Amino acid sequence: MPRLDHAGRVTQLRVAISEWTKLRSVRSTRWSLFTAVLLTIGVPCLIALVTKTHWNTMSPGDQLDRYHNRLALATAGVNISVLAVAVLAVLTITAEYSTGMIRASFTAVPKRLPVLWAKLGVFSLVTFALMLPSVFIAYWANQAILHSHNPPILQAPLSDPGVFRTVIGSAIYLTVVGIFAMSLGAILRNTAGGISAFVAIFFVIPPLMNILPSSWNNAISPYLPDATARSIFQLTHDSGSFAPAPGIAIFLGYCILAIAAAAVLLRRRDT
Repeated sequence: MPRLDHAGRVTQLRVAISEWTKLRSVRSTRWSLFTAVLLTIGVPCLIALVTKTHWNTMSPGDQLDRYHNRLALATAGVNISVLAVAVLAVLTITAEYSTGMIRASFTAVPKRLPVLWAKLGVFSLVTFALMLPSVFIAYWANQAILHSHNPPILQAPLSDPGVFRTVIGSAIYLTVVGIFAMSLGAILRNTAGGISAFVAIFFVIPPLMNILPSSWNNAISPYLPDATARSIFQLTHDSGSFAPAPGIAIFLGYCILAIAAAAVLLRRRDT
């Protein structure tokens, strides 16, 4: 093999470019992000069409309930697309362990942690850059369909208090949850294990809290990861949920703990 005249230094930027190349060259990235975009936009449109069609036959109570949750209809797709984002986040790091490519990555970057920072950074930027326009398209499409009803129904202009924050918060929610899911993947180093842990934390444990006594449920549930993360894109908050700022601050604390655990294990474990 010919000797190279110049060997470039390993910098965080170069590691990030490498991770970007790996992320965009994997087929699962395209399918996962396509699924996330489709669900984020498609579900609110479907809900708006169904609501518009059956509005005149709904009881006043049902109409009032829809009105109080009118913005939740526009962000309903986020509740499902978060799973596609989380799966991609876990795969971004565990796939390298399953194929053995992680050895090549750590050989090129012996300090290891720059690889983790690059994966988290690239994934976060890509997810937010794609989800931000998606949630705005979902909002506008949902509102346009409901506006076409005569008279217009369930309108929530961006100028209304909390609406703009809720729409942007949906993209932030998907991004930070993806960061948390990637950290789980880095800790467990197994695709099935990482996805299972995420599903348990976000989809299994919250409903199970209902079997506890009400006082316990009310005291614990607001502090669960999913509840704290969701506070950023909830339009209204009651006594049983956090306001956006403290809620997302608590969830970021969960993310920091998960990232710290992943970083420590990454440095101490063999590949």
